Amino acid sequence: MAQRAVWLISHEPGTPLRGAVRFSRRYPTVEKRARVFNGASYVPIPEDGPFLKALLFELRLLDDDKDFVESRDSCSRINKTSIYGLLVGGEELWPVVAFLKNDMIYACVPLVEQTLSPRPPLISVSGVSQGFELLFGIQDFLYLGQKNDNELNTKLSQLPDLLLQACPFGTVLDANLQNSLDNTNFASVTQPQKQPAWKPGTYKGKPQVSISITEKVKSMQYDKQDVADTWQVVGTVTCKCDLEGIMPNVTISLSLPTNGSPLQDILVHPCVTSLDSAILTSSSIDAVDDSAFSGPYKFPFTPPLESFNLCYYTSQVPVPPILGFYQMKEEEVQLRITVNLKLHESVKNNFEFCEAHIPFFNRGPITHLEYKTSFGQLEVFREKSLLIWIIGQKFPKSMEISLSGTVTFGAKSHEKQPFDPICIGETAYLKLHFRILDYTLTGCYADQHSVQVFASGKPKISAYRKLISSDYYIWNSKAPAPVTYGSLLL
Repeated sequence: MAQRAVWLISHEPGTPLRGAVRFSRRYPTVEKRARVFNGASYVPIPEDGPFLKALLFELRLLDDDKDFVESRDSCSRINKTSIYGLLVGGEELWPVVAFLKNDMIYACVPLVEQTLSPRPPLISVSGVSQGFELLFGIQDFLYLGQKNDNELNTKLSQLPDLLLQACPFGTVLDANLQNSLDNTNFASVTQPQKQPAWKPGTYKGKPQVSISITEKVKSMQYDKQDVADTWQVVGTVTCKCDLEGIMPNVTISLSLPTNGSPLQDILVHPCVTSLDSAILTSSSIDAVDDSAFSGPYKFPFTPPLESFNLCYYTSQVPVPPILGFYQMKEEEVQLRITVNLKLHESVKNNFEFCEAHIPFFNRGPITHLEYKTSFGQLEVFREKSLLIWIIGQKFPKSMEISLSGTVTFGAKSHEKQPFDPICIGETAYLKLHFRILDYTLTGCYADQHSVQVFASGKPKISAYRKLISSDYYIWNSKAPAPVTYGSLLL
């Protein structure tokens, strides 16, 4: 007798989505039990966006639902119980308890402690009655004595903590949320909250929430059979929340596409109030398999006034975005270089910039250069003994480009030419610099429609993401021994 998830959805006919998720809570421990009990008939809880669309369709609350739909409107589907089966992602999620009251949709998914095929009779699913009891209790709490939207927003902000007492781990202990409120040290709805010591002021102005995901990809490529190439993605989620009120509450969800790489080694800001244990235990030390937690990653928090890093993460992506080959060979008084670069087909071919820097250490200035390139432009910095291959904003349709040539150097001067204790002889590298906007290598994104804000006013929500190269090296395949990250720090 437990609940897998609970939602509160405001019905907003004039908006593009016709509704918005005001509150949602999932219970991962109950979800694991559902997976065991339901077996092959198990259907996972969807993200808020698909659930919202499917529920509004089933309740005939979308403007394009005027036509007859046999799967929903036939005589065999006459519903008298407020219990529905929602078609999400080609699978039917059942049972979903849902009803509309005062422009608010109350919904939950009870746990069924048996297989769902064939569908068991409702009377045998004890969680259904508990689900109704919980939803009616939430309804009474929200609208008992409620006079305006500010009071409603305040009560919605109290729900996460109230459900910790009234419905811990998805099991309803007390559907009367007012009892939980009386036993919880909340500020009264009518009394102002006390300013916390760590927050020196409050924001006044238009409410807005900005979310930025920045992923940095590192790589060491050697083109050697006996030495494995390495690469890693490190992500940072930065937030700026301009919200009125002393202690506004925000929940941000990070999602991955179907083929996205799971997030690992997640570290969060101290303002995050609670986390799913599966988020904290995902580690890059463990092997990635189909059972790895792949989101959505929910972060409830009370934001500070300034911009802050909500969380950091790593990820083991299957391939680096750009595969490279670099060969430098000494021929008498000159060097012969060959470079081949290939953009992986899964990567967005739209760069803000993309350059390959080819430095020559412990040598004199460049006196002569002959080269041939299949794409882009080559700039020569003679005194710095540096070549910069400007690739531009796109790779060609073949996704492959090449550069070859010979470089001749003058007399060496220790005062002007770059010196490096590692890059001696044929030990040399090419370093890539690039940035791709509106893209992440893991596929991680922040769904603007799933952001929950418990504060006065409806905020403008914006989300951005980008991929940046960081320590992206392609080493000379003729070098005698591979160079590691650690040796670069010497």
